[in-house]
Amino acid sequence: MAYIYCPMQYRYALFLFIPIHVFAVACAQGEPVTSFRDLAEAASLRGETVVEGRDGWLFFMPELRHLGAGPFWGAAAETASRATRADARDPLPAILAFHKALKAEGAELILAPVPPKAVIHEHQLPGMEGRATARPDTHHQAFYELLREEGITVLDLTDVFRDAPEDERGPLYCLQDTHWSGVACVLAAQQMAEQINALLGDTERQVYDTEWRTIEITGDLWRMLDNPDLPRETLQVRTVQGATPERASPVILLGDSHTLVFQAGGDMHYSGAGLADQLAVELGLPVDLIGVRGSGATPARINLLRRAQGDPNYWENKRVVIWVFAAREFTESDGWRIVPIAP
Repeated sequence: MAYIYCPMQYRYALFLFIPIHVFAVACAQGEPVTSFRDLAEAASLRGETVVEGRDGWLFFMPELRHLGAGPFWGAAAETASRATRADARDPLPAILAFHKALKAEGAELILAPVPPKAVIHEHQLPGMEGRATARPDTHHQAFYELLREEGITVLDLTDVFRDAPEDERGPLYCLQDTHWSGVACVLAAQQMAEQINALLGDTERQVYDTEWRTIEITGDLWRMLDNPDLPRETLQVRTVQGATPERASPVILLGDSHTLVFQAGGDMHYSGAGLADQLAVELGLPVDLIGVRGSGATPARINLLRRAQGDPNYWENKRVVIWVFAAREFTESDGWRIVPIAP
């Protein structure tokens, strides 16, 4: 039986902030969390941001550090978060405030954190013997359950990704990049569409032409590793014709670079094959895209506010906001400020 690392000095404080059953889950599995933490600390001591795994897999040290932090909300946020502002370390108040503000505008929030690569492909980490039957990110599960108790729709893709059969087009994450792959963009869009379609009613739909293509990328982890002898990664993406984002769409896709990879071109590797494109295919309509290359925690919501400031009628037709960001941002972002969504 595995035990999750839950430092003694946090346990009483955590008990004050979360229900007993959630506390029990959050502190019930520790060896995986300890392993993630040890890998991150060892890389940090070496001054490295990339952890080399098996079979050419590369992992991002801050992601492992996040997974090793354990619970990250309530009193635990004080030490788990990397944010400099003490009033922005806990993600819970900002997420609850955002949910409430959207409700006031008649829009639904779907929170869809991107599962850590190390949770989906943990068997490729150094020192890991196979993949555990149980998820190693129990603290994510506890937090998502807490959000659901507050009425927020949380699309936890972790089990879907972990249970997905091997795809002939490749794995769900890039080997040499921090982002998910083109295959995962399609699978994520399919799962999101199931949640969104019920909120759209009789909205007019259309059909988009798609085609799978093989591309070569210069991954961000490949660049960080600084080993020019390592061949660049090739992978497959599903290209979409004519799915240009539209501000008038009733669906807002909000988030970090996971909303831009294979979408924005340039350092995002390709264009016309990202999450917004795949959502257009699965929904039968284009989405309104607000993506940032930095943090999807606060900066993305600031950009949403700016868009509303520029259009007094912006919220009239909006029905759903799907908020996508790397799960590591719960601790690794520069903070979770409360941001209004309208002037």
